Amino acid sequence: QVQLVESGGGLVQAGGSLRLSCAVSGRTFSTYTMGWFRQAPGKERELVAAINWNGGNTYYADSTKGRFTISRDNAKNTVYLQMNSLKPEDTAVYYCATGGARYSSSIRSPQIYDYWGQGTLVTVSS
Repeated sequence: QVQLVESGGGLVQAGGSLRLSCAVSGRTFSTYTMGWFRQAPGKERELVAAINWNGGNTYYADSTKGRFTISRDNAKNTVYLQMNSLKPEDTAVYYCATGGARYSSSIRSPQIYDYWGQGTLVTVSS
């Protein structure tokens, strides 16, 4: 059974930083794409960052480029999202997800993600 467990969310002031972590079990983590999504109240879920199996290909939404960094530690079966210069509009529930074919470099399509964590809330105060 594939399980994803996020941690690291919380309340932070605008301009601050948070690092989210997502620990994965139940599959060969090092061979699959990982992504971070977020969903704010009343808005659709969006892909904010993604990374392919070996870290050689990354994607960032325009709204997070230059502020967020996705990384992975395949030895620890964990993916991270470092979020800097946070803005109130970054407030959302953040989800990690995994999916796609093994050793794939396809990371942008939301349809490839088929396993999800329970989410962690990030609140940025102004």
